[in-house]
Amino acid sequence: MRPAISPVIWYREPRAALAWLEKAFGFETTLVVDDGQGGVVHSETSLEGGLVMVVGPPRDKATTPIAFGGRATQSVHVQLGQGLDAHCARARAAGARIEREPETQPYGDRVYTCLDLEDHPWSFGQTVAAPTRDEVAKATGHDISTSL
Repeated sequence: MRPAISPVIWYREPRAALAWLEKAFGFETTLVVDDGQGGVVHSETSLEGGLVMVVGPPRDKATTPIAFGGRATQSVHVQLGQGLDAHCARARAAGARIEREPETQPYGDRVYTCLDLEDHPWSFGQTVAAPTRDEVAKATGHDISTSL
């Protein structure tokens, strides 16, 4: 069964992107549907129970951040069960551009952010503590709520 939410990410070179996601982030590709012209119309690559679909090359209104100088309107977040710092080192060794080094956040997650080979932004987190709402509010100086 697929997760309820699975991002679709457009790449100019989707097969190279799938190989890179495996090398850099540890994804496992389980399905690739070729478009008959060297492109990919559907793929499934998974990590930690999550699923990302890589397709491309971009067409119609789709594009990649690299076409806009790295500007993006989204980011993919992956919550890891363990090993965040080693994951960051693996991503860096594969060529990911680390934008924010691993750091423990006031809400209890250790997080790093990076850009992939086509400037798509990614963040990776690992829960390392379970602070109360009051502790988070005190650490951030902001009120914490669960409603708008």
